[in-house]
Amino acid sequence: MVYSIVLPVFFLLTITPISYENLQDFATCMSFHTTSTSSSVVHSQQSSSYTYLLQESQQNPRWLNSTSLLKPSFIVTPKTQNEIQGVILCAKKHGLQVRVMSGGHDYEGLSFLCKNPFIILDLVDYRSINIDIENETAWIQSGATIGEVYYNIAKKSNILGFPAGLCPSVGVGGHFSGGGIGTMMRKYGLASDNIIDASFVDANGRILNRKTMGEDVFWAIRGGGGASFGVISAWKVKLVRVPSLVTVFTIHKRLDQEGVKLVHNWQYIASKLPKGLFIRVLIQQIDGVDSQGNVNQAEVLFNSLFLGLKTDLISVMNTNFPELALKTEDCTEMSWIKSVLYLTGYQKGEPLEVLLDRKTQYKSNFKAKSDFVVEPMPESVFQGISERFLHQKLVFMIMDPLGGKMDEIDEYEIPFPHRKGNIYNIQYIVKWDSNEGSNEHLYWIQNLYKYMEPYVSNSPRAAYISYRDLDLGINQQGNYSSYRQAIMTWGTKYFKGNFQRLAKAKHQIDPNNFFTNEQSIPPLCC
Repeated sequence: MVYSIVLPVFFLLTITPISYENLQDFATCMSFHTTSTSSSVVHSQQSSSYTYLLQESQQNPRWLNSTSLLKPSFIVTPKTQNEIQGVILCAKKHGLQVRVMSGGHDYEGLSFLCKNPFIILDLVDYRSINIDIENETAWIQSGATIGEVYYNIAKKSNILGFPAGLCPSVGVGGHFSGGGIGTMMRKYGLASDNIIDASFVDANGRILNRKTMGEDVFWAIRGGGGASFGVISAWKVKLVRVPSLVTVFTIHKRLDQEGVKLVHNWQYIASKLPKGLFIRVLIQQIDGVDSQGNVNQAEVLFNSLFLGLKTDLISVMNTNFPELALKTEDCTEMSWIKSVLYLTGYQKGEPLEVLLDRKTQYKSNFKAKSDFVVEPMPESVFQGISERFLHQKLVFMIMDPLGGKMDEIDEYEIPFPHRKGNIYNIQYIVKWDSNEGSNEHLYWIQNLYKYMEPYVSNSPRAAYISYRDLDLGINQQGNYSSYRQAIMTWGTKYFKGNFQRLAKAKHQIDPNNFFTNEQSIPPLCC
């Protein structure tokens, strides 16, 4: 059987300025779809709200001052599904591409950047959350943040939660559609594993649900990256049971000989612990040089959530990880919702309402990359990492244990394929101040990524779509053969054997490739 890949439109179009008349025509078109006053939904470059919306929603400010990138012709903030339909239909009519934003956390800025004339569909005003306690489900509009979801669940119940990520300002639209790694995934799987329905607007403006979009498309949007297929306006999720009290701890060590040995040993047990125990490792260098000019050694944190009481946790740790020497006084019992604040880094005593803040706690320029690990790495690797962290500041390496429920879900169940056989995933991050040049920092993280290559997964060297990385096989020239190679390179890294099925689902729902970006799924025909 022969398959053909349809090239994304963004590589074929030339960049032409959009005329004032077309801008006016778009605003007029939108007026037929808006139930609010037009000015409250459609924000042109002349609107006083435009700059605020553009800057506040971008959680990675690397591109804010770029003169080589187009700014959106409009930012549209719909309040109804009818208005979302209008954005799509009016954009198609007037030759504008659409970027969909729910929280602005896309690591490479693809939710607010485009090479051709475009608009941003910003879901900031489309974020209601309806909790059904009796059935233990919730309908969540895509503009809601993870923090808003957690807060609303906790206000209704102290025994229900949801297995999603740590950063409360992340929008659920991107997080759910990319998979959704979190601290309860070893017990309940990913956020995407717990989605049971969705409301979806396709490129023709049709409003679809799980039944009408079909199982192939519903499969694709739960981990395949929603921006490739349409606008997922809302999600229905299955909530999960949590104990009335959970236990947390954070153990700080230097990444010296002792710290290196502890991290090395952690690899062997973290994915095999009871499902309710999640211990992640965070290696960080906050400032490479102290006030006396001495080089600081990197710090390693063992950061944990246990879905149970501290007495049970101590017993499990003494049996499985005695080297860490965890003591009762290291552990704190609290409600699940308080553990969300703890693991996010909020100070003790801060109110739950901090979860409603849509801004990231520490906004700075950053670049990230990711890996999955299938076999424990030698101690010498962590010694090499320690040396590489010595002369940088604001660098991080986060290792999340897999196993448990993640081993029990087939890699083809949803597009996220990184299941049994992976013991943990890694996220590498480098941050820098806005007044610093980026080249040094980008070079550093690329070298670290190259150093790690022999010790992580291979054929392919896997990556996580929600830690998007445009270094993975992108071809800016759009040459057919090299582009085909590039698309398959990042496609298999993110999705492994699920990539072809994603491309076929794309052809089914968006054969003309209206929803496209530098790493969107291409339609695969026949």
